[in-house]
Amino acid sequence: MSIIATTKQTLCVGTHPKGKPFIFGFLFLSALGYAFYTPVGCLFLVLSIFSLYFFRNPDRMVPQGDGFVVASGDGIVCDIVEQVMLPKELGMQDMGANYTRISIFLNVFNVHVNRVPVSGDILKKIYIPGKFLNAAEDKSSDENERSIVAVRTEHGDILSFVQIAGFVARRIVCELHDGQKITQGDRYGIIRFGSRCDIYVPSHYKVHVARDSVAVGGETIIAFNPQHYAPEQMSWIKN
Repeated sequence: MSIIATTKQTLCVGTHPKGKPFIFGFLFLSALGYAFYTPVGCLFLVLSIFSLYFFRNPDRMVPQGDGFVVASGDGIVCDIVEQVMLPKELGMQDMGANYTRISIFLNVFNVHVNRVPVSGDILKKIYIPGKFLNAAEDKSSDENERSIVAVRTEHGDILSFVQIAGFVARRIVCELHDGQKITQGDRYGIIRFGSRCDIYVPSHYKVHVARDSVAVGGETIIAFNPQHYAPEQMSWIKN
């Protein structure tokens, strides 16, 4: 595939609305820069192209079925920790250490639009101001700025998924609210410029990814409930 075709395939996939102010702002500054000093215009043009790349919003082939969890973001599975509790901010300590936390690190070149990992009803959504440590570090789950969502599936399982800001990321956008019914694979937010996603699944779910494997938001099945998972009955839709 030619460089032009590859570039077109990468950039011509739509843009997340939160990225448009950056793109048009840098284009405006680029035009001003070219009018007064060409190198400055070139710099802002590069920034506008990077913003177009960063805020790209491609469709995904979302699996349709029952009893599984998909990745909430693109990136590398950086950690899988068993026998953990749900985030303490949810106030659900009575659930015990009966969860597995799957963490996905998103570098600055990954798609940063987040996808709903599992269908259900939102029990609680919480925003936590915090630090901006390297998102690849384990302690970022407890210390960094983050948005936490708890959801109950149709089978009564309670799961949680978290957006975590990183060293570069300074803005979390979560468009969900308490009591909302959500659908697996739908877009629900974005983290700007490098970040991490944590997904907490019940311990009886089987983890379907390995550490250092590549995850694609809305597509990659990261865990499943053996009682309800039926891969032979799955289908896929573009979303």
